Amino acid sequence: MSDTKHNWTKEEILEIYNKPLMELLYEAATVHRVNHDPNVVQVSTLLSIKTGGCSEDCGYCPQAARYHTNIEGNDLMTVPQVKAQALRAKASGSSRVCMGAAWRNVKDGDEFDAVLEMVRTINKLDMEVCCTLGMITENQAQRLAEAGLYAYNHNLDSSEEYYKEVISTRGYQDRLDTIDNVRKTNVTVCSGGIIGMGENIEDRAGMLVALSTLNPQPESTPINALVAVEGTPLEDEKPVSIWEMIRMVATTRIVMPETQVRLSAGRTQMSREGQAMCFFAGANSIFAGDKLLTTPNPDVNEDMKMFELLGLNPQKLFTKKVQPQTVEATDSEFESLGEKPKWTRPEHKIERNELAKEKGKLIK
Repeated sequence: MSDTKHNWTKEEILEIYNKPLMELLYEAATVHRVNHDPNVVQVSTLLSIKTGGCSEDCGYCPQAARYHTNIEGNDLMTVPQVKAQALRAKASGSSRVCMGAAWRNVKDGDEFDAVLEMVRTINKLDMEVCCTLGMITENQAQRLAEAGLYAYNHNLDSSEEYYKEVISTRGYQDRLDTIDNVRKTNVTVCSGGIIGMGENIEDRAGMLVALSTLNPQPESTPINALVAVEGTPLEDEKPVSIWEMIRMVATTRIVMPETQVRLSAGRTQMSREGQAMCFFAGANSIFAGDKLLTTPNPDVNEDMKMFELLGLNPQKLFTKKVQPQTVEATDSEFESLGEKPKWTRPEHKIERNELAKEKGKLIK
């Protein structure tokens, strides 16, 4: 493994990002080959276990209750429903199931207990289990770890400076604190962000500074291209070009050499050739299935055809870390504390978010 640097500056990352493309690709591919098998890509399935009705105002998200986006909401899925979806994902070649719930933060109680049982169930199917449930406390992270959680996703979204232009209902530090709580367990960290929200290149570099200076760096970093959904504040943003995605993937690979770089939202807008360039630049994970929570995603059969064309192989189960042991609820060392943490609500006003909220009220 190459030495991992934890003191990257924005200026250094910008210098990498802005290199001539062929030089950038060569450097990224070289780093990638030192740390990973270039012909192996992990296939994960993202499952929305609770959709819509979120109280947050994230400008990119169609699940925010305050916007009108024609998203069909649903209550928390049952454990048997989740198990059936996990078995389907495994049969199609996925090694990881990522469960997402449209919550601001985890609340102790019956619903969280049900999620813990989902984690136990999927881990017993010999699949990696990831959750993205919003902000969590240290005790909640410990309970997830006991259940057999492999990874917890909590994206930083953008730089700390630009974050305030996208979200006003939760603070950037809360996201970092959640990652810190996960780090107090044996659960791996998955954290990345979105490009194409109107940010500049400096903001993209700022996000990578925030991620790369974590010690240890996240084991996984999703790079998402904004999927602009009608009704959200960012509905009019133009799609990022494939070249921007390639540069972002390559730069992430160089500054985070051991991290799995996940090619996430926005793949439906990428050609096979564009995706191949991203794999060459260091991406080594994709999400399969017809949806990423609520946005379109390439069909898994098309992905397998692409893998065959490119000579790629799906990553085997538990390649990067051994399978966690599941502790049954009756044997758990950590119990519900009925916590009511005071996560911050900055509540500054973001004009485009306010306009989208008012537009949503009129439509409803």
